[in-house]
Amino acid sequence: FGGHFMSKKYAYELKIKVVEEYIEGKLGYKALTKKYGISSPSLVKNWVYNYKRYGTNGLKAIQGKADYSLDFKLNVLHLKQRTGASYKETAIAFNLTNPSMIANWKRIYLEGGSEALNRPIGRPPKVVKKLNKKELRQKNKVTDDSELERVRQQVTYLEIENAYLKKLKEWGLNDHRDPNKPNSL
Repeated sequence: FGGHFMSKKYAYELKIKVVEEYIEGKLGYKALTKKYGISSPSLVKNWVYNYKRYGTNGLKAIQGKADYSLDFKLNVLHLKQRTGASYKETAIAFNLTNPSMIANWKRIYLEGGSEALNRPIGRPPKVVKKLNKKELRQKNKVTDDSELERVRQQVTYLEIENAYLKKLKEWGLNDHRDPNKPNSL
């Protein structure tokens, strides 16, 4: 066995069939895994969870690789670390359907810092050419747009953190970061 089995792609129709069968209550995760030759019960569990949370969209394969900015990844990791949220809770807060992606970001960050986390996955571009003045102006405009996007993401992060803290309060749980309150976890 190896990582190859985990990366196997399953058809959307199969996922729907498996999830519906689970919801009907006929078979559990392990039995469905065996019946349909799925690599692991936790994968079936994840499909059921994503279906309950996002509907049928939660079972669709993401077209192409989503390209998340460094700031977004750091915000996700920061919220998880500050609040003590699980990978699943953090994924919900940021509308991510794959909690294990966050664990992967954390591993990359711990191994190589934010520089490694910022490295795109895949081949680097072949040629880096010199920019003329017009291209340089365009690049600076893109940088300004990126800064604006970074600020927007920061605001979104703060809104998510605020909502998370409200939920904690609603559930009668204390924020473990507050030194004046006893830890309720």
